[in-house]
Amino acid sequence: MRQAVRTHFLFPLAAALGLAFALPTLVLDAQADGRAQRSDILPASQIKKGMKGYGLTVFEGTKPERFDVEVIDVLNNFRPRQELILIKTPHPRLDVAKIVAGMSGSPIYIEGKMVGAYAYGWSFGVEPVAGVTPIRSMLDDLERPLPKMIHGYPLGIGPVHKAQPALSTGRFAGDISQYSLTEHAAQLAKASARAAPQHGYGELTPVSTPLLMSGVSAEIIDMARGVLEPLGLVPVQAGGGGQSPAGRAQGYVDGGAIGVNLVSGDISAMGLGTVTRVEGERLVAFGHPMMNVGVTSLPTTEARVLWFMASVQRSFKMGEATADNGALVNDRESSIVVDQKAKPPVVQVEVHVQGEPGAPYNDWTFQAAYDRFLTPSLLGMAIGSGINNTAAERRDVTWEMRTELQFEGLSPIEIYDIGSSPTGTPTGPAVLESTAIDALGQVLNNPWQDVRLNKVRVNISLRFAREVARIRGVQLLTPEVDPGGQARLRVTLEPYDGPLLTQVYSLTIPARYAGTSVNVRVRPGYMVEPVRAAPESLPELVANLAAQPKEPKSIAFSYSTGEAGAAYHGQLASNLPPHAVDRLSSTSSSIAPDRFLTEQHQFQKSPLYLIGADAVDIKVRKQPR
Repeated sequence: MRQAVRTHFLFPLAAALGLAFALPTLVLDAQADGRAQRSDILPASQIKKGMKGYGLTVFEGTKPERFDVEVIDVLNNFRPRQELILIKTPHPRLDVAKIVAGMSGSPIYIEGKMVGAYAYGWSFGVEPVAGVTPIRSMLDDLERPLPKMIHGYPLGIGPVHKAQPALSTGRFAGDISQYSLTEHAAQLAKASARAAPQHGYGELTPVSTPLLMSGVSAEIIDMARGVLEPLGLVPVQAGGGGQSPAGRAQGYVDGGAIGVNLVSGDISAMGLGTVTRVEGERLVAFGHPMMNVGVTSLPTTEARVLWFMASVQRSFKMGEATADNGALVNDRESSIVVDQKAKPPVVQVEVHVQGEPGAPYNDWTFQAAYDRFLTPSLLGMAIGSGINNTAAERRDVTWEMRTELQFEGLSPIEIYDIGSSPTGTPTGPAVLESTAIDALGQVLNNPWQDVRLNKVRVNISLRFAREVARIRGVQLLTPEVDPGGQARLRVTLEPYDGPLLTQVYSLTIPARYAGTSVNVRVRPGYMVEPVRAAPESLPELVANLAAQPKEPKSIAFSYSTGEAGAAYHGQLASNLPPHAVDRLSSTSSSIAPDRFLTEQHQFQKSPLYLIGADAVDIKVRKQPR
């Protein structure tokens, strides 16, 4: 802002004195394509139509190679105070591939000086024309101060800006108890403004980052596209990393291949791009954002390129990781910034699938990047892929998934998911919508404090039969019971396949219901949502998540007590007289307890997983005088 004011007043002064108008021009030029100065870079203001030069990128292997460049012209103010240099890239391979995802970040040189990074293009383009992000804008990103912490983890880098607080980015906006991965994805997509254009005209857009995925099915790739493409990633079936690379890092070089390892192990997902400029331990790459999330900490790797895959819509580089090296620490409009000393957090994941006879592999291990949105997304995709890789069956199946979430400083949370289907093993979307993924999203996005997720263990049990029955009806064998006595109920179950089943259950009726009729609801035990106070801290949230029913094969008998209950400041009180609830409210505050009708529940085991519900009235005799 000072420079803008300075320019405004210098112009009339310079004109009055007859001075050359050089200083204001320099000030405006510094604002136009970045402020960073280096002796070996050429500002966009000095780029002219017809200039020729070269670029560096990896066509195959790990060594950068040259390709010719000719300047078409400069688009002024393409981004706020940022120019875009349009270039032709005549080269035998680029004449075929046109614009290539994965070339993002390839440094461009004119007159022996670096001018910027290959970064923009048109989908369905018929000639190799690209847009170049000025290097000075990228170096401005390199010089941005970083915080000491991200998501509660230290970045593990050198000196940081003292004024920067610890940051938590990408958090779900809304009621945490209603966390939805789909809604979270929509929020981030809207914020990133990377969604595909809705009209039919070509549009100059960032060359999307190819997310090379391996060890996953085509179904998982399709699912990943729906979740991740709006953020600027293009999932493609490929080899992307395998086990976390054990090779020795050689160091990044200008024009070399670089990967962002979101998942590595038996299942992998790596975003591939190109290094633009290395300065000490840090570097800039891509020439556009990966997901435009600002400060972050995602694992990065040196990479090698196998081939350019040519496509009419958008060509891309096929590659794989070679050696872990550093972390992506800043994801900005003009570039990504990587620090080779940073130690990114990762989550260890173990998936065990049982119940498929003769399956060659039942266990899957991998590590996922830590991020409030990416971790639940990638975990859901990887679990779904592990199930399908073990038992891709399209027949009757009943499944149970038990997920243990291990957080630092908290008791482990065990989450149960069950399902049954005539169309085969659970798909990736079913896992993404599971209680386990929602629970993980709630904890990672809690509004109270950062939390460290150390490990996730998933055990999936498959039984190839529809072990499900519908509650068809309830018969009262004891029409009238004494207070405190037991009522006997015969429940008729209709299995998915086979004859009707009957089960007799005994239900204790408390003495306080003497002289009344009790309406008893009969339903699956997993459908009973225990009343829980809205959490006001992370421990309360964890306690709520851990309170889900522990026995999925169960039947619940529920009835109302007719008395009020209140949830207030994380505490529950049941069977309260009305005046007690009123006394909890304050005339001087709008914060009042949440009221509910108290219910009693009795759970008993069921031979099958149940669906459906029914109800019956039980008459209770009066107390004898």
